[in-house]
Amino acid sequence: MTTVETRTPLIGEGIDRVDAPLKVTGTANYPNDFSYPGMVHAALVGSTIAAGRIRSIDASEAQAAPGVLTVITYLTAPHLERGPVTLLGPSVPAPLQDDRILHYGQHVAVVVADTPEQARHAASLVRIDYEPAAEALLDTEDPRAQIVEDPWGKDHERGDVEAGFAQADVVIDERYTTPDNTNNPLGLMGTIAAWHGDSVTIHDSTQWPHNVRTSIAQIFGIPESGVRVLVPFIGGGFGAGLRVWSHTILTVLAAREVRHPVKLVLTRPQMFTSVGHRPDSVQQIKIGVTRDGDLTAIEHLSISSVTMDDDDYEPVASGTAVAYACPNARTRDRQARLNIPCPGSMRAPAEAQGNWALESAIDEAAHAIGMDPLAFRLRNFAEVHPVLNLPWSSNALRECYTLGAERFGWSMRTPEIGSMRDGRWLIGWGMAAGAFPFFQTPCQARASLRHDGSAYVRSAAADLGTGTYTVMTQLAAELLGLEIGKVRFDLGDSDMPYAPMAGGSGLTGTLSGAVKIACTKLIQEFLDVVRDDEASPLRGAGPEDVKVGEGRLSLIDSPDQGEAFVDILARHGLEELSADGRNTPPVAERIGMAPAGAFGAKFVEVRIDPQLGLLRVARVVTAIDGGRILNEKTARSQIIGGTVGGISQGIFEETATDAGTGRIANATFADYLMPVNADIPDIEVIFCGEPDRASRVGTKGVGEVGLVGLAAAIGNAIHHATGRRLRSLPMTIEQLML
Repeated sequence: MTTVETRTPLIGEGIDRVDAPLKVTGTANYPNDFSYPGMVHAALVGSTIAAGRIRSIDASEAQAAPGVLTVITYLTAPHLERGPVTLLGPSVPAPLQDDRILHYGQHVAVVVADTPEQARHAASLVRIDYEPAAEALLDTEDPRAQIVEDPWGKDHERGDVEAGFAQADVVIDERYTTPDNTNNPLGLMGTIAAWHGDSVTIHDSTQWPHNVRTSIAQIFGIPESGVRVLVPFIGGGFGAGLRVWSHTILTVLAAREVRHPVKLVLTRPQMFTSVGHRPDSVQQIKIGVTRDGDLTAIEHLSISSVTMDDDDYEPVASGTAVAYACPNARTRDRQARLNIPCPGSMRAPAEAQGNWALESAIDEAAHAIGMDPLAFRLRNFAEVHPVLNLPWSSNALRECYTLGAERFGWSMRTPEIGSMRDGRWLIGWGMAAGAFPFFQTPCQARASLRHDGSAYVRSAAADLGTGTYTVMTQLAAELLGLEIGKVRFDLGDSDMPYAPMAGGSGLTGTLSGAVKIACTKLIQEFLDVVRDDEASPLRGAGPEDVKVGEGRLSLIDSPDQGEAFVDILARHGLEELSADGRNTPPVAERIGMAPAGAFGAKFVEVRIDPQLGLLRVARVVTAIDGGRILNEKTARSQIIGGTVGGISQGIFEETATDAGTGRIANATFADYLMPVNADIPDIEVIFCGEPDRASRVGTKGVGEVGLVGLAAAIGNAIHHATGRRLRSLPMTIEQLML
């Protein structure tokens, strides 16, 4: 498809968010902000055991409580189909379908009442008698747990791994662990459902409106055209909004049963059991290396947790297969089925856990042979994709290493353990590489140009606050040659053209491609209108003959010869012209190169009080290859946010489950540790590299790569300062008491 030349290079400018006025004035509507006449409220009842069955349920007292409309349990709920298999795997099982209890906090009843307070009170009155299982399975390494082998077909082996280790001068073989983490967006997730005959409108805290539409249609046996999902703003998600969870299904069910619009908002403790979490992992990494610093073999084995009757896509070890130029490599992923809430995607899923182990072990290998850890990584840089043996569509990791080290001052680092001090504080400098794989799926967009000279572009995507509204407005404005204020980009409505999830760092790449195609086709629509128009200076011109700017099309060879969009529409009696765009992701073999995700190099300074075990992250420099950056301000904010998340993963976050009951013991903001402003240092972000050749607009996505590598860089810095090699997250004061 021929691209029309543009005059206004808006792409890359760090303009303010177009949705900022709505947010700062409090007029942005999040799912929980909507209301309907006659709306009632729902509250959930959660299981108080982790495994077993329900002997009996007595809902009579709850049913008789003031304002209560109904109490739904497995005894009264209708049959519900399971939702479809999606890009993330099977849908969650339909709730309230039998008496089995598979995890603590499982939804066992939903109460509907006139007010939220009445619903919550009545929920506390539901009496349930349980028959507990002999013992719940709660430990990933419990030998009784059912093991799922290679659930995603991602296991990899190349070369002769055993021979590679035999050739090594030094072999590192260590165990690393990561705990459960919980997404915890500040806004509580919730759903509003309103039925209109056989159709339903849903306001949901989802990162994927079309998935909710498709799933609810299948679960309730209604046409997709009878489901409309609205989410103009989400309020955060970090992956928690990617699946259709049972609270959404129950809200739709409750609204159908009581014939009123129903609103359900999760409590903070329910956020820990209802919308996924980062699963824990136990990883064994073995690395062989020569004295010269060449990798001879890598083996990365991982086991992580999953619930009893659901699935979660989390190939923890798979990233190791493509991280370095190593001739012999083996990765294996397994899952242990436990009596826990189902895990789900959390920012940088799988890579966050796997990178922590890999980049810590790489640092150990460099230290064992006395080589600078940056030089070691540069020596083993993968010039081509190690699995596909194809050139990368782009890979500026070398540049990230070089520019990040220069900005950080890495050359001033003294390699000896404990050699850098500031008074009583030990100073440690550590670094790590990070990457997040290429992920794109088909996407559609529609672009319209109106008689008043404004453009309206839309797609059923979601914006978590990452800046999708803004960057797509910028892109459409450039492609159509309009000022920013003349372009409206809209999203968050499943009636709009199909868009995939806002997750996996893939939405910007695939949506920008769809917007580009739609805008290019829209220009063609205008040229088609004037093709035989004797009054138009553009008569007979093709896309290769024109350029756009200032709301008009002009001939490239005669810039003074052109015509405004509004004039073309007016002369031909048209209110607007529209065009649709559909973007299809590239296939490696077809394009002859490996589509590359984002890369990064993370440099961290820590300060440690050896007597008190106090740890402070004092400085972070992160150099990122994110391909073409559409908006430097929003992209930088994404990397800063990811960096905060990486620091949090490294030294704060751990979802603690009571080993006796399966109850999450720290399911509040008072107990679940996260960093505050005082814990976060100056963060410097550098963007490196060129537009990616596998993307129509050259983007890669930066939502996840900001987090990947931070935990390992902190751990490596701690080792440089103290000589202690910490191999379990989070790294705490107890581990640092010298």
